[in-house]
Amino acid sequence: MNVRTCIAAIVVWAQCVAAHPATIHAHVVGVSDGDTLTALDANHHQWKIRLAGIDAPEKAQPLGQKSKQALADRVHGRQVVIDAGKTDRYGRTIGKVWVDGTDANLAQIRSGLAWHYKKYEREQTMADRFEYAHAESDARQHQRGIWRLPEPVAPWDYRFQKRRK
Repeated sequence: MNVRTCIAAIVVWAQCVAAHPATIHAHVVGVSDGDTLTALDANHHQWKIRLAGIDAPEKAQPLGQKSKQALADRVHGRQVVIDAGKTDRYGRTIGKVWVDGTDANLAQIRSGLAWHYKKYEREQTMADRFEYAHAESDARQHQRGIWRLPEPVAPWDYRFQKRRK
Protein backbone atom coordinates (compact mmCIF):
# COMPACT_ATOMS: atom_id res chain seq x y z
CA MET A 1 0.00 0.00 0.00
CA ASN A 2 1.41 3.39 -0.96
CA VAL A 3 1.57 6.47 1.24
CA ARG A 4 -1.42 8.18 -0.41
CA THR A 5 -3.61 5.12 0.13
CA CYS A 6 -2.55 4.93 3.79
CA ILE A 7 -3.30 8.61 4.34
CA ALA A 8 -6.68 8.28 2.62
CA ALA A 9 -7.53 5.26 4.80
CA ILE A 10 -6.57 7.16 7.96
CA VAL A 11 -8.68 10.17 6.92
CA VAL A 12 -11.71 7.96 6.22
CA TRP A 13 -11.24 6.14 9.55
CA ALA A 14 -10.97 9.46 11.45
CA GLN A 15 -14.14 10.77 9.80
CA CYS A 16 -16.02 7.60 10.73
CA VAL A 17 -14.86 7.81 14.34
CA ALA A 18 -15.81 11.50 14.52
CA ALA A 19 -19.21 10.85 12.96
CA HIS A 20 -20.21 8.20 15.50
CA PRO A 21 -20.55 9.57 18.99
CA ALA A 22 -19.25 7.60 21.92
CA THR A 23 -21.21 6.76 25.04
CA ILE A 24 -19.48 7.60 28.31
CA HIS A 25 -20.68 6.27 31.64
CA ALA A 26 -19.28 8.48 34.38
CA HIS A 27 -19.68 9.99 37.83
CA VAL A 28 -20.01 13.79 37.94
CA VAL A 29 -17.39 15.31 40.23
CA GLY A 30 -17.73 18.99 39.39
CA VAL A 31 -19.90 21.63 37.76
CA SER A 32 -18.18 24.73 36.37
CA ASP A 33 -21.27 26.60 35.23
CA GLY A 34 -24.73 25.98 33.82
CA ASP A 35 -23.45 24.14 30.76
CA THR A 36 -20.11 22.58 31.76
CA LEU A 37 -19.28 19.70 34.08
CA THR A 38 -16.42 17.36 34.97
CA ALA A 39 -16.91 13.61 35.25
CA LEU A 40 -14.80 10.53 35.94
CA ASP A 41 -15.34 7.26 34.11
CA ALA A 42 -14.68 3.77 35.53
CA ASN A 43 -11.02 4.01 34.44
CA HIS A 44 -10.67 7.28 36.37
CA HIS A 45 -10.33 9.21 33.12
CA GLN A 46 -11.48 12.78 33.67
CA TRP A 47 -13.89 14.22 31.12
CA LYS A 48 -14.64 17.93 30.80
CA ILE A 49 -18.12 18.02 29.24
CA ARG A 50 -19.75 20.99 27.52
CA LEU A 51 -23.48 20.32 27.32
CA ALA A 52 -24.53 20.10 23.67
CA GLY A 53 -27.25 22.28 22.23
CA ILE A 54 -27.41 24.80 25.08
CA ASP A 55 -25.70 27.96 26.25
CA ALA A 56 -26.20 28.97 29.88
CA PRO A 57 -25.65 32.42 31.36
CA GLU A 58 -22.05 33.14 32.30
CA LYS A 59 -21.38 33.11 36.05
CA ALA A 60 -21.21 36.93 36.19
CA GLN A 61 -24.50 37.33 34.32
CA PRO A 62 -27.89 37.50 36.03
CA LEU A 63 -28.95 33.96 36.97
CA GLY A 64 -25.50 32.60 36.05
CA GLN A 65 -24.98 31.22 39.55
CA LYS A 66 -28.54 29.90 39.67
CA SER A 67 -28.00 28.09 36.37
CA LYS A 68 -24.81 26.53 37.72
CA GLN A 69 -26.58 25.48 40.92
CA ALA A 70 -29.50 23.97 39.02
CA LEU A 71 -27.13 21.83 36.95
CA ALA A 72 -25.18 20.86 40.09
CA ASP A 73 -28.40 19.88 41.88
CA ARG A 74 -29.34 17.76 38.89
CA VAL A 75 -26.05 15.92 38.24
CA HIS A 76 -23.32 16.47 40.86
CA GLY A 77 -22.32 13.27 42.61
CA ARG A 78 -24.50 11.23 40.27
CA GLN A 79 -23.88 8.59 37.64
CA VAL A 80 -24.59 9.93 34.16
CA VAL A 81 -24.54 8.68 30.61
CA ILE A 82 -23.02 11.06 28.09
CA ASP A 83 -23.69 10.86 24.37
CA ALA A 84 -20.36 12.37 23.40
CA GLY A 85 -19.75 13.99 20.05
CA LYS A 86 -16.96 16.29 19.00
CA THR A 87 -14.38 18.17 21.04
CA ASP A 88 -14.48 21.97 21.17
CA ARG A 89 -11.56 24.37 20.81
CA TYR A 90 -11.00 24.29 24.58
CA GLY A 91 -10.60 20.50 24.62
CA ARG A 92 -14.01 19.85 26.17
CA THR A 93 -16.12 16.97 24.92
CA ILE A 94 -19.49 18.17 23.61
CA GLY A 95 -22.22 15.87 24.85
CA LYS A 96 -25.78 15.22 25.78
CA VAL A 97 -25.94 14.30 29.46
CA TRP A 98 -28.48 11.81 30.77
CA VAL A 99 -29.21 11.37 34.47
CA ASP A 100 -31.82 8.79 35.50
CA GLY A 101 -33.15 8.77 31.93
CA THR A 102 -33.61 12.57 31.83
CA ASP A 103 -31.85 14.84 29.34
CA ALA A 104 -30.05 17.31 31.66
CA ASN A 105 -29.31 19.68 28.76
CA LEU A 106 -33.01 19.95 27.92
CA ALA A 107 -33.89 20.33 31.60
CA GLN A 108 -31.68 23.45 31.79
CA ILE A 109 -33.64 24.99 28.90
CA ARG A 110 -37.02 23.95 30.32
CA SER A 111 -36.24 25.61 33.64
CA GLY A 112 -35.31 28.84 31.84
CA LEU A 113 -31.67 28.58 32.86
CA ALA A 114 -30.15 28.13 29.40
CA TRP A 115 -30.79 29.13 25.81
CA HIS A 116 -31.14 26.66 22.97
CA TYR A 117 -27.79 27.26 21.25
CA LYS A 118 -29.11 27.68 17.72
CA LYS A 119 -25.65 28.40 16.30
CA TYR A 120 -24.96 24.67 16.68
CA GLU A 121 -28.45 23.25 16.13
CA ARG A 122 -27.37 21.59 12.86
CA GLU A 123 -25.25 19.26 14.99
CA GLN A 124 -28.39 18.05 16.79
CA THR A 125 -30.84 15.44 15.63
CA MET A 126 -34.03 16.88 14.17
CA ALA A 127 -35.94 15.58 17.20
CA ASP A 128 -33.56 17.30 19.67
CA ARG A 129 -33.54 20.49 17.62
CA PHE A 130 -37.35 20.62 17.72
CA GLU A 131 -37.61 19.65 21.40
CA TYR A 132 -34.97 22.15 22.55
CA ALA A 133 -36.53 24.98 20.52
CA HIS A 134 -39.98 24.13 21.86
CA ALA A 135 -38.66 24.01 25.45
CA GLU A 136 -37.10 27.47 25.06
CA SER A 137 -40.32 28.86 23.59
CA ASP A 138 -42.31 27.38 26.48
CA ALA A 139 -39.89 28.78 29.09
CA ARG A 140 -40.15 32.22 27.45
CA GLN A 141 -43.94 32.06 27.33
CA HIS A 142 -44.16 31.10 31.01
CA GLN A 143 -41.36 33.51 31.99
CA ARG A 144 -39.20 30.94 33.74
CA GLY A 145 -35.64 31.79 34.79
CA ILE A 146 -33.87 34.15 32.41
CA TRP A 147 -37.15 34.95 30.69
CA ARG A 148 -38.31 36.87 33.78
CA LEU A 149 -35.54 39.40 33.22
CA PRO A 150 -36.58 42.64 31.49
CA GLU A 151 -33.87 42.23 28.83
CA PRO A 152 -32.06 38.89 29.01
CA VAL A 153 -28.66 38.98 27.31
CA ALA A 154 -27.69 35.78 25.54
CA PRO A 155 -24.33 34.41 26.75
CA TRP A 156 -22.80 34.61 23.26
CA ASP A 157 -23.68 38.34 23.15
CA TYR A 158 -22.33 38.82 26.68
CA ARG A 159 -19.02 37.14 25.74
CA PHE A 160 -18.78 39.23 22.57
CA GLN A 161 -19.34 42.46 24.55
CA LYS A 162 -16.67 41.45 27.09
CA ARG A 163 -14.13 40.74 24.33
CA ARG A 164 -14.80 44.16 22.75
CA LYS A 165 -14.02 45.98 26.02
